[in-house]
Amino acid sequence: MIGISIAGFDPSGGAGVLADVKTFASLCIHGTSVVTALTAQNPKKFFSTQAVDINYIEEQFDSIVDEYDINYGKTGMLYSEKVVKLAHKKLTSNNIEYVVDPVMVASSGGKLTQNNIMKTLKNSLIKDSILITPNVYEAEVLTGIDINNLHDGIEATYNLEKMCNTLLTGGHLNGYNLLNIDGKVTIFKEDLIATDNIHGSGCSLSAAITGYLIKGEELESAVIKAYSFVRTAIENGRYGTLGI
Repeated sequence: MIGISIAGFDPSGGAGVLADVKTFASLCIHGTSVVTALTAQNPKKFFSTQAVDINYIEEQFDSIVDEYDINYGKTGMLYSEKVVKLAHKKLTSNNIEYVVDPVMVASSGGKLTQNNIMKTLKNSLIKDSILITPNVYEAEVLTGIDINNLHDGIEATYNLEKMCNTLLTGGHLNGYNLLNIDGKVTIFKEDLIATDNIHGSGCSLSAAITGYLIKGEELESAVIKAYSFVRTAIENGRYGTLGI
């Protein structure tokens, strides 16, 4: 079983492709990755971002599919419109089903995408995805809806579900997670954990969902199992969701 992550590189190992590959490995899946941008960051502080040349991103992807037969993948930090369009083209042309984690801001506070990326995300990558996994801030940017309570969150999922199935993660919504599959909203609440160990939790969640899809789970089941996986990781990690 093989999965692919198209995302940024976090040298602290807590987020991005390193978190994704560690998540895949924890689920007994061989993880491959395409690095879209380099970052200098750690769990507490963001320093800078360095874009990777678009032609080199494409060559990374081509080198992987030249060797491996991949059915599922995920995207994370894509940084620019060009990278979004390339990821969409490569995933769809290779018949890879995928989960979109619309990463915009690092947990340590740094901005990870250019300002003009949202329209391109919605018009290309998101509409052909299996699932999008925004947090509250990302859902607000994508929909233009201010999310202050559960009702607002539900409204946002219906707005996003017009493009694809949506999981609005509940870390900033008092633990209420909203899963909208084909217009049916399922609400499930997780007790919030009193910890600062959340670096990379969104990356690990979307990677775990992808991993369970690779293992043959249906989408709702994959989401539920992924939440259990990440909760355990947060409770036991130190330097990032999957840190030791």
